Amino acid sequence: MFRMLAGAAALSLSIFAVAEEPIMPPQLSIEHEEALRQAVGSAGRSITNVMRDAHRHPEQTLAFFGVEPDHTVVEVWPGAGWYTEILAPLLYEEGTLIAAHFDPESDVEYFRDSLESYQRMLQRPRSNLDRVELSVLNYDPEQPMAEPESADRVLTFRNVHNWLSAGEEEAQIVFDKFYAALKPGGKLGVVEHRARAGVSLEEMIESGYVAEDLVISMAEEAGFELLSRSPINQNPQDSADHPEGVWTLPPTLRLGDEDRARYLSIGESDRMTLLFIKQ
Repeated sequence: MFRMLAGAAALSLSIFAVAEEPIMPPQLSIEHEEALRQAVGSAGRSITNVMRDAHRHPEQTLAFFGVEPDHTVVEVWPGAGWYTEILAPLLYEEGTLIAAHFDPESDVEYFRDSLESYQRMLQRPRSNLDRVELSVLNYDPEQPMAEPESADRVLTFRNVHNWLSAGEEEAQIVFDKFYAALKPGGKLGVVEHRARAGVSLEEMIESGYVAEDLVISMAEEAGFELLSRSPINQNPQDSADHPEGVWTLPPTLRLGDEDRARYLSIGESDRMTLLFIKQ
């Protein structure tokens, strides 16, 4: 189903660098930059999440995706809400944040527990989280995650490997739903752990690292056009080849104390940051 492009032709001397020069998107206005800066510095953010800003670059990433305070944004499978803590205050007054979370009817206990934890987070006092709208993203092609052509932005952070684990057809359904939810001219922002060249689909699923060309292929198959790439979240220290895949690195550190200092020194994973447009 997916067009696996030749990795060697797409890569420069670095195994992660992209040969093509990125096309930079329009810059945010000074007013919108300041609103984003204030959202990243919001007092409602947990200190644990703030400490990871150095690895996740939220201000630069959301600026690259062109998120503005009056947008309708769908955050896909937001997990515990790391980005929700930033997007919610940014969109609180003029925009809308829709969290397309796990299906409450899922057979997967982890999904149900994660959703319940997220719902409890939204009830935190004095946090600007009370206007977040909840929807469902599952693999039912007949169940949209948002009203058709209602969103200015759809954003997903480190989720593509999960959809591939469910199956190639399921992963494509997800990208199709992104396309359906966006307005014409709306944009899809993707951050994902980046695999080395030549890695098989099975290795991607096992490791959590996904080939950049595969992500682009799925988006294009759904109808998107690649608008831009950014090095914001790349980490050249990450070889993307670890005993427990991406979960070897922080924040998971699945090996516990084994080589802990080494993995902490590498930091979080090398990640692609891609921007697509629905024409």
